Order: sequence, then structure tokens, then C-alpha cells
Amino acid sequence: METETTSAEETERAGAAVAAELRPGDVVLVSGELGAGKTTWVRGALRALGVTEAVTSPTFVLGVLYDGADGPAAHLDLYRLAGLQDEDPGLLDPYFGAEVVTFVEWPERGGERVGGREPARRVRLEHAGGDRRRIVVW
Repeated sequence: METETTSAEETERAGAAVAAELRPGDVVLVSGELGAGKTTWVRGALRALGVTEAVTSPTFVLGVLYDGADGPAAHLDLYRLAGLQDEDPGLLDPYFGAEVVTFVEWPERGGERVGGREPARRVRLEHAGGDRRRIVVW
């Protein structure tokens, strides 16, 4: 599915639409250049899952666990990792599980199967000029 948004609010709504299809245990890999709208898209998805607290990029803390309406949700940002091969094997474990819906920004920094499972969805955000974003979900 491909869509184009023209504002942060529309980008959040696009995230919310995908979140409506997710189930506990699902992992969503979210890619795009710096400033492409990844965190904005994830914020919309987390809001749709019932997260009410502030959602910001977890770049400096690696990840955040939230309480959603139907269970936990996690938001990771792997931008600062050079890769997981030199990290503690259990570093990301708290953010994945059968009850957790997990969103991973910069998944390419963690390898193809971040969290040890096949992703439920992959999302790519791209700049399309001005405030416009092109979003591809597969």
C-alpha cells in the first residue's frame, strides 16, 4: 500500500490505520531518512493502540515501553547502534514478546530479523517535497 501525506496529522493517521490491523506480538519495521516522519508515523500508531503519554524519538535511550489499551507497546530507535553483533544478546528482549506490539525505527542497524521474528509489516517513509511524505507499507 502506498499513500502520500501533506501534514504531521495525516502521517499520524496513516500510522493509526496500520496499527488497527496489528495484534500482540507483531513487529513493525519503520525505515526512512532522517526527518522523514518515522517517529510521527509511530506516534499515530501508538495513539491508536491507546498510548496516552508523550511519544518522542527514543534515539538516546534505545527504546521505550508504553502501556496501551490492550497491552504493552514498544518503540525502538536503533539509529545509534552500529549493529547488534557487539551488543549484549538480551539488549532488546524487554521490547519484544507475545503480548507486545513493537515498532522499530532504523531496523537496518539491527539486522534483518530484529527481535528474532519476521515483521508483521514494513514501512518506508520518504520526503516528497515540503511537508509531503510518501509512505509505503508492505
